[in-house]
Amino acid sequence: MKRRMMVMSLVAAVVTVLGAGSALCKTQYSVYCANGKIEVDSRTLDQMKSARGSGTCLLKAFDYKMDADKHAKSLGGVGASCKCK
Repeated sequence: MKRRMMVMSLVAAVVTVLGAGSALCKTQYSVYCANGKIEVDSRTLDQMKSARGSGTCLLKAFDYKMDADKHAKSLGGVGASCKCK
C-alpha cells in the first residue's frame, strides 16, 4: 500500500512537471516585417532584430504556424513588401 502511494505520487509529480514544462516552452509563431519583406518565424523580436537588423518589427504573433502563415498570406505572402511603423 505504501509503495503504491509512492508510485502514484511520483507519477503525479512527473505529470505536473511535464505539464508545466510544455506551457513554459510553448512555441509562438510571428509575422515580421524584416528589411521591407514579410517573414514568418518562431524567433523572438530581439532574436529577429539580431539576425535581420534594426529594421525589423513584429506585425502579429500566433500560437500556431498555420495561423501565422495565413496572416502573412493576407498581407501579400512571405517575401511581399512591408513597412515598419
